[in-house]
Amino acid sequence: MPLTNTDRRLLDELLAGHAGSWRQFVDRFTGLILQVIRQTAQAHSLKLSADDSEDLCAETFAELLVRDKAALRTFRGRCSLATWLAVITRRIVVRKLNEHRFRQALGHVQAHQAAVDYASSEFGAGQRTEQKEQVEHLLSVLPHEAAALLQAVYLEGCSYAEAALRLGRPENSIGPLLSRFRALAAAVVRP
Repeated sequence: MPLTNTDRRLLDELLAGHAGSWRQFVDRFTGLILQVIRQTAQAHSLKLSADDSEDLCAETFAELLVRDKAALRTFRGRCSLATWLAVITRRIVVRKLNEHRFRQALGHVQAHQAAVDYASSEFGAGQRTEQKEQVEHLLSVLPHEAAALLQAVYLEGCSYAEAALRLGRPENSIGPLLSRFRALAAAVVRP
């Protein structure tokens, strides 16, 4: 299928930095990218949660923006933009799934889950109070947006959509923001 005039115009506007072009691009291709993510996970016999799919979608969009949209600039128009995006998305998802499997093989995923399970079930009231105070202190020293997002997702259990509404941000920006803010929180916690 050839490149449509609509997609060519959208891509040209996006690369030129026109206002609103990124939003149009995301709106136009989010469904396609989520579908490719689901198909790729299914082909690898993996079940992804809605949050995992949204994270992978956000990471795909984020990778398209890296180095001043370098990946998008490589598109030559020899096929439809949707076909090209499907191939790029599949490559990103396979790489991310392999990274996850690697972390899982090293035990990092199970260790993290074990820590979460232990914290939620076995800590006494005194330990929980101490942890709560530590978390409150951490949230007080982080920038407001970081603290609000971490609190909404991790302490209140908000979905990405709910967190996006609270912060007034696009839903597909929540996954990358969480990654950045978790790293920031880890840096604050380190002595």
